[in-house]
Amino acid sequence: MPKAPAPTSPYWKLQRQLTRLNTFLFRRTRGKVGGSFFGGAPVLLLHHVGRKSGQARISPLIYVDDSPRLVVVASKGGVDAHPAWYHNLMAMTATEVELPGGERRRVRPRVAEGAERTRLWERAVAIYKPYAAYATYTERTIPVVVLEPADAT
Repeated sequence: MPKAPAPTSPYWKLQRQLTRLNTFLFRRTRGKVGGSFFGGAPVLLLHHVGRKSGQARISPLIYVDDSPRLVVVASKGGVDAHPAWYHNLMAMTATEVELPGGERRRVRPRVAEGAERTRLWERAVAIYKPYAAYATYTERTIPVVVLEPADAT
């Protein structure tokens, strides 16, 4: 299996720069630029805190609108490890997301299981087909994360 690049590699530095650019454009244009991914898949900005660093982070993620819930897929990790944003998010009781148009929502995460996961996975793959291909060459089950509305308190 291919080894994931080290977090300090040029690849990850480029990833961080692209994330900053996407976030800037998303906010500046209220999601008109940076609010969708290749093929038109909608993007939200997920706010989370690094478990080890304690630093605030933002991750642009493709989402499915399952009103009033939002759904994201933890696909961009290593072959056998979930992405850092997933671990950060699951360690939090609640956080905030930004949607195109400037809407902000307070949400709490949970992982979908069973029939719900199957239904939401199919919707995510319909929006962004590369998820299905990615699932065939990773050793892990890709989590489907439901972002439920959280109380404002």
